[in-house]
Amino acid sequence: MSLGSTPSQTVGPYLSLGLPWPDGPTVVPEGTPGAVWIRGTVLDGAGQPVPDALVETWQADPDGRFDHPDDPRGRVPGFRGFGRCPTSPDGDYGILTLPPGPVPAPGGGTQAPHIDVSVLGRGLLHRVVTRIYFPDNAEANAADPVLRAVPAERRDTLVAARTADGYRFDVRLQGERETVFFDV
Repeated sequence: MSLGSTPSQTVGPYLSLGLPWPDGPTVVPEGTPGAVWIRGTVLDGAGQPVPDALVETWQADPDGRFDHPDDPRGRVPGFRGFGRCPTSPDGDYGILTLPPGPVPAPGGGTQAPHIDVSVLGRGLLHRVVTRIYFPDNAEANAADPVLRAVPAERRDTLVAARTADGYRFDVRLQGERETVFFDV
């Protein structure tokens, strides 16, 4: 007797039930000086909002330090470095954080300030991983080894747009202007 493969399963819809926590979207407490909102919409291949996705972020603090025991440079009180926000029925998310600083690049040099982003959701067998870069850091972005590896005509899908209270970064999972995702 031969058994076939077990059908694959997507990572949702459990996300909206079990993974969010009340202060997940606040990497820093509200009212923190210099805090900004990173807001956006997760869109599917047809350009429709994804109402049951989860956006996770991981980043350095403004001095380029990580809230992690392996970072010997110390920690910023009140800065968690990790955020998690489920999308709303309209596919929207928001993360309150401090703008990150530059971080060391593997093999030497420096990476431009960025936020690592994972998106999980219905229809995805695995999370997709991307980065948010900032328009205020044009010179650092031009020298960033990861961003330079992305075809020039697609780099703008990784750069957030400035807003009145922070930045906007939409994630397009497929289709026209699909966000660049990294194989990690």
